[in-house]
Amino acid sequence: MIKKVLNNNKLVALIIYKRFKSKDIKFFTDDKSPQQIGYMNRPKNYVIKPHKHLKVLRKINKTQEILFIRTGKVKIDLYTDKGKFISGHTLNSGDIIFLASGYHGLKMLKQTEIVEVKQGPYNKKRDKSFLI
Repeated sequence: MIKKVLNNNKLVALIIYKRFKSKDIKFFTDDKSPQQIGYMNRPKNYVIKPHKHLKVLRKINKTQEILFIRTGKVKIDLYTDKGKFISGHTLNSGDIIFLASGYHGLKMLKQTEIVEVKQGPYNKKRDKSFLI
């Protein structure tokens, strides 16, 4: 199951629940998104030819994150870019959330392990704005 959280037709978050399945390849972001997220289901012996990704100069003006909930349970609250609450969601082991825009806050409901992926390099002084 996939859940898109929108605010004024703008993607705030995309939740990919553990139970999501597809028979093929599916990309959840469009080609213009600064962060790409997709899913692949390939049969045994399917081959992806050895390849590398070329150097391409990209201009990225915001940081987006993907959180992989490895173990545990977490509540994530989503807000607009101006800080207005949109919705809250509970994620469990195996769930994934793509944080595309707006503010977000997390509360661990159980001991939780999360793997985070975002663009870098990270600048502590310039990369975050807090609501509270």
